[in-house]
Amino acid sequence: MSGDTDAPPIRVEGLRTAFGDTVIHDGLDLQVERGEIMGLVGGSGTGKSVLLNTILGLKRPDGGSVAIFGGDIHDPDQRAGIERRIGVMFQGGALFSALTVQENVEAPFIEHTDLPAEFVRDLAALKIKLAGLPDDAGAKRPAELSGGMRKRAGVARAIALDPDLLFLDEPTAGLDPIAAEEFDALIRRFRDALGLTVFMITHDLDSLYANCDRVAVLADGKVVAVAPIPELERSDNPWIKDYFGGPRGRAAKEHG
Repeated sequence: MSGDTDAPPIRVEGLRTAFGDTVIHDGLDLQVERGEIMGLVGGSGTGKSVLLNTILGLKRPDGGSVAIFGGDIHDPDQRAGIERRIGVMFQGGALFSALTVQENVEAPFIEHTDLPAEFVRDLAALKIKLAGLPDDAGAKRPAELSGGMRKRAGVARAIALDPDLLFLDEPTAGLDPIAAEEFDALIRRFRDALGLTVFMITHDLDSLYANCDRVAVLADGKVVAVAPIPELERSDNPWIKDYFGGPRGRAAKEHG
């Protein structure tokens, strides 16, 4: 197992990221605790996706450090072990369009394990069922599924290897309110049943109120606040006040 068993799932210290002369993050600190669902919010252009990609090792930091369970995902000797402990659902599911749902969910097993093919098929079918998909979904390709079913298929693939840490990128974007509420319930059920830590980027205030133990706010290249929503509602920061105290925030609070 890669990393320190006592280390937090995510620890970012003094992070600096840039594209040429454009600095996205400068001195960003963030720590995610085990077993929590943390949301990440911020205005357009604050670098939420860049932060996610940096944590996942898809972009190398220009300064500072990023650790997952105390390990460095950029270290070739640690990368494979860390990748086995994390699951990722990118925006839209990011499924392989040419493969069936069953084959998509089998892909992590084929990449990271030497399990027998029949056992892999059974495990993938179990994950598909855990994600709340109907029995016939495994044989379908992503284009044959509704948006909500594609997201569930994306989650089934993300939890294939029983990760300790699950990343969700705009998990309820594009869903109708009923489907979004069902997906929120699925996230909480996975956290509670599987002991997952969840880090999610979302603009969906209903989802933040329904799911998150804490929310981190990105602004001015840093995490300017990280706290439970009731504390953020009392913040003097203008953007936070507008975000959680505006009409949409008030409606989400009443709904939650």
